[in-house]
Amino acid sequence: MSAAAKAPQTTLTIEDLRTMSFTELEEIYRSAKRPAALSDLNGDALGAMLAWRKPVSGPIASFLRSWGGSSLFPWKGKTFESQSSERGEGINRIDFKFTKTQWFRFGTRFDSSFLDGQPSFVLDYSRPGNPPLIRSIVDEVREVAPGLYLGPAALKVKGKPKPILFFSVYFPQ
Repeated sequence: MSAAAKAPQTTLTIEDLRTMSFTELEEIYRSAKRPAALSDLNGDALGAMLAWRKPVSGPIASFLRSWGGSSLFPWKGKTFESQSSERGEGINRIDFKFTKTQWFRFGTRFDSSFLDGQPSFVLDYSRPGNPPLIRSIVDEVREVAPGLYLGPAALKVKGKPKPILFFSVYFPQ
């Protein structure tokens, strides 16, 4: 386990997460806890794409990591709204150079993680109005530091989520 992966929860920052590999992020995620309440994520969270499962290295991996961390990356984050203690919803915020929009609604709930079976905050895109590919996406997050959430994004293949990348949503302190 890397030194970064051993760091105590409260010392992690978005900058720390940006430097970690998929494997290191998975280690951090597995040791993190779900938020106490769905409402802990209410509001406009900033987003960051962190690391893809594949490619691990090489020019494509370098491009994806630098593009995901640049101001040119169009995904800016997610807006969350709890509707009860058990259910909520949200939407992705997208910023193209000349237009800002919101795409791809999702439902939120607490459920078992597809990675390790432990409690997680789940984002489910199987909503009416989302394109078929988007409906097959499921994300989940856990809190790794106050206001900083880490999670895998997965694509359901034959009904089973296959993790493809790690992302973060965060509320600047």
